[in-house]
Amino acid sequence: MRDADRIRIYGQEKYVLPARQRRESRFSIRVGDVVRELKLNGRTPAVCSALRTREFLQSNDLQLVDTSGPKSGQSTTVIYTYEFVGTKPSSPQTEDSWTRLRGALKGVFAELGGGEAYLRNERSDFYTINERSNFHPMKERE
Repeated sequence: MRDADRIRIYGQEKYVLPARQRRESRFSIRVGDVVRELKLNGRTPAVCSALRTREFLQSNDLQLVDTSGPKSGQSTTVIYTYEFVGTKPSSPQTEDSWTRLRGALKGVFAELGGGEAYLRNERSDFYTINERSNFHPMKERE
């Protein structure tokens, strides 16, 4: 994986998604923090570039609203401030898979008379008629 891809993924996971979950309208990324965390010493220009790319901004529904730091814009002291654009209040990818499934079969069970009725019906059809008539729970099996 290229450094630029690693930087964009890290920025998304460490900064964008948590800010979106907290429903913040703005958040900032300090270039030096990314350089340190990803151990990209000497690659500060690559970090600066990756965090400003159209790809990073569009894939996360962001707008770069402020850049602070030296005029060169290529320093670990540069801080980028982003703002969320668009109508996505929270990303579906950030939700836990189990949380998204919660209540998914509620309508299906309601049509079948509820969860208990469904289980009773399934259990009643578990054995064939022959197997039921030959089954004696107290009788030892040979």
